[in-house]
Amino acid sequence: ESGYITSWFQGRSEFGPRALGNRSIIADPRRKDMKDILNSRVKFREDFRPFTPSVLAENVSDFFELEIESPFMLLAAYVKKGKGELVPAITHADNTARIQTVTEDVNAPYYKLIKAFYKRTEIPLVLETSFNVADEPIVETPSDAIRTFKSTDIDVLCLKDYIIKKKSKNI
Repeated sequence: ESGYITSWFQGRSEFGPRALGNRSIIADPRRKDMKDILNSRVKFREDFRPFTPSVLAENVSDFFELEIESPFMLLAAYVKKGKGELVPAITHADNTARIQTVTEDVNAPYYKLIKAFYKRTEIPLVLETSFNVADEPIVETPSDAIRTFKSTDIDVLCLKDYIIKKKSKNI
């Protein structure tokens, strides 16, 4: 369902200021209201702060004015004409996005997740943000992931090979 918020805990944690697909909260980028949903239900942060598209590297130029990979979310690029309407949750007010390209050789589980979303929706990217809430560090351990999942309105926790769903959700 396009309104669900999923937390993703896989492999080793990333080093640096951003989650890059191992400690992430992911959601459907097609929903115009997804940014507000994430901020009100999970992130509790300023409205002006954008969310990132994690995009299959081979499809980056289909949606963005970018011809190279951006695996560490260091590059912002314009969203191509006509594509911003398809992915409004990751399109900034100035029609740009700070992009993370994902390849199978670097992060196979995350790549396969995005590829599965692409097969279902014809959109080769997901909205991604770090798996934490405001003023907290990115989750490090499985117990951190479970604590954050339980204390927020995240719908699903993918913890390694396990999928945990909130009882109150009809998923």
